[in-house]
Amino acid sequence: MKNMKKSSVLSFVLGLCLVVPGYAQLGAPASGGGGSQGLQLPLSGRSAQGGSATATQTAIPGTTTSVNTLNIGVSVQGPYAGSTTTGSAAFSGKLTLAEAVQRALAHNMAATGLAGAVRQARGQERSSRSVLMPNLNGAVRDNYFTQDLQALGIKIPNLPAVIGPTNYFDLRVTLTQGLADLTAINNHRATQEIVKANEQAVKDARETIVLATGGAYLQVIAAKARVESAKAQLQTAKALYEQTKQRREGGLVAQIDVNRSLVQQKTQTQRIATLENDLARQKINLARIAGLPANDQYDVLDSFDDSPAPHLAVEDAVKQALEAREDLKSAESQVRAAERTRAAAKAERLPSIGISADIGAIGPRASQVEHTYTVVGSIRIPIWQGGKAAGDLEQAEAVLGQRRAEVDDTRGRIESDVRNAFLDLQAAASQLELAKQNQELARETLRLTKTKFEAGISESLEVTQSEEAVASSDLDRITSLFAYNLAKLSLARGLGQAEARLGDFLKISGR
Repeated sequence: MKNMKKSSVLSFVLGLCLVVPGYAQLGAPASGGGGSQGLQLPLSGRSAQGGSATATQTAIPGTTTSVNTLNIGVSVQGPYAGSTTTGSAAFSGKLTLAEAVQRALAHNMAATGLAGAVRQARGQERSSRSVLMPNLNGAVRDNYFTQDLQALGIKIPNLPAVIGPTNYFDLRVTLTQGLADLTAINNHRATQEIVKANEQAVKDARETIVLATGGAYLQVIAAKARVESAKAQLQTAKALYEQTKQRREGGLVAQIDVNRSLVQQKTQTQRIATLENDLARQKINLARIAGLPANDQYDVLDSFDDSPAPHLAVEDAVKQALEAREDLKSAESQVRAAERTRAAAKAERLPSIGISADIGAIGPRASQVEHTYTVVGSIRIPIWQGGKAAGDLEQAEAVLGQRRAEVDDTRGRIESDVRNAFLDLQAAASQLELAKQNQELARETLRLTKTKFEAGISESLEVTQSEEAVASSDLDRITSLFAYNLAKLSLARGLGQAEARLGDFLKISGR
């Protein structure tokens, strides 16, 4: 009887111990509906990687004897200027513009970096969604322990201070599910908008890559044309030198004419060396953008004529650009993400509802268990959090204000891009037409001067000057054609149609 009494008391104490914190059944669910925290966004929604590709056209200040009055170039900075050759397809050594663009879209560092940003955003979206989904966990626990009752403040006569050792076995599955948590819901919707914004930023980066690649390709074409023009001028200079030398031997001209024609020939030879060096550098630059090995051991196949750009009024072009540009769509998605984040911060002050449950088997050992379960519904009501909710809301409103400002700025930049492209196109078209006329006049003047020289009624100096005028007019024609095609490419980029309609704006000669 005494032993039975002691056993009953021991069972009572053990039961008491099991509900003391630290001895709860493993897997017992925490109360559902725990409040979520608002998502914190960076102040700016613009890409952190930076970089740009810009077609530039400025007036040459002061006076000039050349038809060319424009400074033209393509400025490619940041990740757009680099690429990776890993995994690139085999290369034949002959590069078309279409192939260069496709390689750049696959291997340019700007595309690679933004693709990583999209993956990161998708991972964040999945993490935020997990808060809204059921969480299911399982655990097995085999406990073997002793307990000091006096340390717990329990003093019972005829009971030892330390009980045990004793043990229990617990196999349990737990489930937690938030039923109404507006903060978590808005966080998830914000991450969905961030994913969308990053995907749109990738599309916009592809447009910039097309501009960078196309501009670099046009620079190579122009550099190649300058080399070919200089070689033609060298052949003319050599012929003039031989003719002048023969006439000197016949006593028809002075030695100074021979010397002058020889200097002209050597100068033209040096000019070719300089232009070939520039061509090699331009090809290396194109290779770096397009994901090719960084050398000049290849040739470009395409050349482009002076066909007009697709006809479009300026105001219509601005309207189309505002509807099509992916950078504006990305900025608007960033605004919606910021609005959701602000809503999540406001919801931190609202109650949240959740449910948790567990089911399992518990007993003194695995072979002696009983099935038990628990279901808990809870409502969490925020009362005072030390000002955290107000702080989160203030941050969210600051982000939202910045994102809205960025949308306005992006709209202004798009309109500026389109209008500037039209102005550049008009200036380049006017210069190209004048360069054509000047080239014809320079060649006609050279032909007449040579005739006079052969007839002995003019000096070699006049022929040399006429040759230089022809060389200058050739360079003006090449530069003007480059400026015109670059302006068309810049307009396509401004409209957000560079990738889809590249062939409409840059038409290959002979097609």
